[in-house]
Amino acid sequence: MEVDTSTTRWRVLALLGFAELLGMSLWFSASAVTPQLRSIWGLTTSEAAWLTTIVQLGFVCGTAVAAILNLPDLIPAATFFGAGALLGAGANAAILAAPGYRSALALRFATGFCLAAVYPPAMKMTATWFRSQRGLAIGVIVGALTVGKAVPYLVRAIPHVGLRPVVLTSSIGAAIAALLVSVGYREGPYPFASRPFSWRHVGDVVRVREWRLATASYLGHMFELYAFWTWIPAFLSASVAVASGGSLRAPRVISLLAFTTIAIGGAGSVWGGLFADRRGRERLVSISLVMSGSCCLLSGVLFGRPIWILGALAMTWGFFVIADSAQFSTLVTESVPPHAVGTALTVQTSLGFLLTMLPMQVVPLIAQRTGWRWAFAVLALGPVAGIAAIRKLAALRAAPSEKANLSRPA
Repeated sequence: MEVDTSTTRWRVLALLGFAELLGMSLWFSASAVTPQLRSIWGLTTSEAAWLTTIVQLGFVCGTAVAAILNLPDLIPAATFFGAGALLGAGANAAILAAPGYRSALALRFATGFCLAAVYPPAMKMTATWFRSQRGLAIGVIVGALTVGKAVPYLVRAIPHVGLRPVVLTSSIGAAIAALLVSVGYREGPYPFASRPFSWRHVGDVVRVREWRLATASYLGHMFELYAFWTWIPAFLSASVAVASGGSLRAPRVISLLAFTTIAIGGAGSVWGGLFADRRGRERLVSISLVMSGSCCLLSGVLFGRPIWILGALAMTWGFFVIADSAQFSTLVTESVPPHAVGTALTVQTSLGFLLTMLPMQVVPLIAQRTGWRWAFAVLALGPVAGIAAIRKLAALRAAPSEKANLSRPA
């Protein structure tokens, strides 16, 4: 592969990474202040869960609409990103004026819908500047959005900061992201040919076994990821309460630890991109799923232990749970016909984010009935399924080269 020589690409990567961090802070802005919203509106555990789950649904609908209408190809990338970030900022800020829970749900759906113009386009925009080291570059973008999703918890950890500053900080950040990309971004030297979504291509995609296995592993990854991110603050809070005999909940410490647990995934994503470029994508996915799945089970064993022990587990989990994320899309682009890449990625992403809605609702229900100790154990089903699928994919991709080696004369 030809080595990229442009020095501009690193400036563009830094710009997009910072913009992605600011823009994606909208995702968990309501989750970080769930206790306050529950108190204001008298929400049940299930209703509170929907404040985050509905963002997933909005995102799925947004990506589907963008793909079917081929918006990323019809609208300049910087304009598309900027509009999504700015509209998302407005929808997020409007939750402060929401008269009730139903209005808030509609606004959270709208926020997720708008983020469909912030998340996937940034990876494509980055790829137009990178051919070599693309795994690292996309890993940086995934890392930036991971840190961005953690930002509301960091703001919440500041003493005397309540609902309004957390929400407004995210909205202001997203508006700045829109401005940065609109003014500072230009397309790189390696633009992609138009590959619009097409229902006619779905059959072509589904018939490819490599796509089915890559997507199955991705679904296992997604089954765990967002439920972990959403409920780790509640899990940590419950563990601290048990460890202190119910007398100490330390909400600011919990928010700071939740921020660190999610944000450390930024380093995990960069490491994952470097590792995958050098050692192989399937190997990286296998390692990440084994580590995160083990953490699912260990969370119950270490529940109620001193916070530094559980905190170390949470940060290890946060590092590996996202380290493989960027590689699933790359595996798909390497497995399907070029004319069906857009459709393949759209179907994979939509299935993954739809699946996240199930564990995000199941985990708090388990916690409500049996306590938080083993509430995360069910998430291990995702890594188990993901490992089985990625190992089959690795064997399938290795088979042609093995046959070629056997056919060579000794």
